[in-house]
Amino acid sequence: MTQSAALPRIAGKAQGITLVTVAFLPIVAIVSMFPAVPAIIEHFAARDPSAIAKVPAMVSAPGLAIAVLSLFAGFFVDKFGRRRLLLGSTFIYGFAGAAPFFLDNLDSITLSRYLLGVAEAAILTTLNTLIGDYWDEKGRRFWLTVQGICGPFLGSAVILLSGYLTHFQWNAIFLVYLVGLPAFLACALFLFEPEQDNTARQMLGMDEDASAFPWKGVATYGLITLFGGALYYVFIINGGIVWSEIGVKDPAEIGKMTTIPSLFVMAGAGVFWLTGKMGPRWQLFALFALLGTGLAMMGLIHDWRGMVVAMAIQQTGAGMAVPCLIAWAQSHLPFAHRGRGMGIWTACFFMGQFTSPLLVSAMRVAAGSMQGAFLYAGIAGLVCAVAALIIVSGRGANAAA
Repeated sequence: MTQSAALPRIAGKAQGITLVTVAFLPIVAIVSMFPAVPAIIEHFAARDPSAIAKVPAMVSAPGLAIAVLSLFAGFFVDKFGRRRLLLGSTFIYGFAGAAPFFLDNLDSITLSRYLLGVAEAAILTTLNTLIGDYWDEKGRRFWLTVQGICGPFLGSAVILLSGYLTHFQWNAIFLVYLVGLPAFLACALFLFEPEQDNTARQMLGMDEDASAFPWKGVATYGLITLFGGALYYVFIINGGIVWSEIGVKDPAEIGKMTTIPSLFVMAGAGVFWLTGKMGPRWQLFALFALLGTGLAMMGLIHDWRGMVVAMAIQQTGAGMAVPCLIAWAQSHLPFAHRGRGMGIWTACFFMGQFTSPLLVSAMRVAAGSMQGAFLYAGIAGLVCAVAALIIVSGRGANAAA
């Protein structure tokens, strides 16, 4: 074997762009369905009166599957390798996602959505693991920032395409999921199975016992990620109700007023990049302080001007959330346990998505309005910001106190 053949492969732009593209697949599953929900309900309502309840459950089915199955996906990542699992999951994503275009039974469509969630659990766990495998802290921060900046543009494009396809046919939206097949080809062409990083870490004075799973660090980032996920989805799921409570009920008007503040998600990705050298402690503080301040302001304002300002602050925090929480989690995980560790992260984040509307509903009952619930959620976010300063200390794998 030649010396050049013995050298490990180095990840570059091709791998980074491929992983950013694959990271977009779960975004499709979240944002593409919302414009189509009324048309799907209308299609099934005549023969199934419960369609008004079943269709939203069908839409959210992948999220529940991700929360439950990510733990197992992490085990398979560490056991059988990253690249093989990502190839299989992107292939299944394409076919399971597009399957409802050929189905006309709501229960069958729901089952296909659960299968889509299985694929997404593997995709999210594997791609986040590969980001940790391929790059050091600076490289991870760069590609997570790129992902955070590109996401809003891609999401907007999908929403626009979703509206057009739904106008064409009630189930044409599901054809969007065929994007999983070119993603599969990109993974096959550009991704490679990473080598273990134990030797390099030992040379850098970062010797670690690969047999010991870092339970303390994982429990710390898992708990904060669970809460962060729940806080992240408060506005996404319930923001329209707050707009209604301050007197703005026309969807077209809401769309106009939210266009500019929604772009602050990209500002959040920029803040994540700029604060990278400050370490996870201050990044987490900034994340929860921004989310908490924005949500609390939404609970206190009385007109659209205040709502726009509050939303800009909240969206900046939202732009920090995913890259910040992922980067912090990856700092705790050696190669041997990175798959399982990121599986736990994915499960916690999407369990936060699942529990968020339940918690907000309870707070709404207690407060008497959705604005009151947002105020409570904002206060909780600010408390978590202070807690991050206490719980998280230092940098890297020993960042949990």
